[in-house]
Amino acid sequence: VQLVESGGGSVPSGGSLRLSCAISGLTYSSWCVTWIRQVPRKEREGVAAIDSDGVISYRDSVTGRFTISRDKVNNTVDLQMSALKSEDTARYYCVAGSGVMYYKDGMYHCDWNVMGQGTQVYVSS
Repeated sequence: VQLVESGGGSVPSGGSLRLSCAISGLTYSSWCVTWIRQVPRKEREGVAAIDSDGVISYRDSVTGRFTISRDKVNNTVDLQMSALKSEDTARYYCVAGSGVMYYKDGMYHCDWNVMGQGTQVYVSS
């Protein structure tokens, strides 16, 4: 399985970005993808998750601003981010696994075993 993220960049506060996770080689009949983010010297945190049954989960701080979706034609999982804040600045990664979800820190995450290289998002205040 290979995951390749794209779409990061630098935007002013209040702006929007659309991240995309291109997925290849995922052969599980059920699957699950989470967008996570990490800031240096802080723990990674889940942002949004989606599974093959259409179950979607968001962390509270992005609910109403971010939307996760699957593009079946292009085989991507996308993260539309709007009303961005400086605290959204981080490196964003997509991670994928066989479809098991677990609850942690207020949202459902995917049990994962593969991770992309990440894409940097910078939101200026």
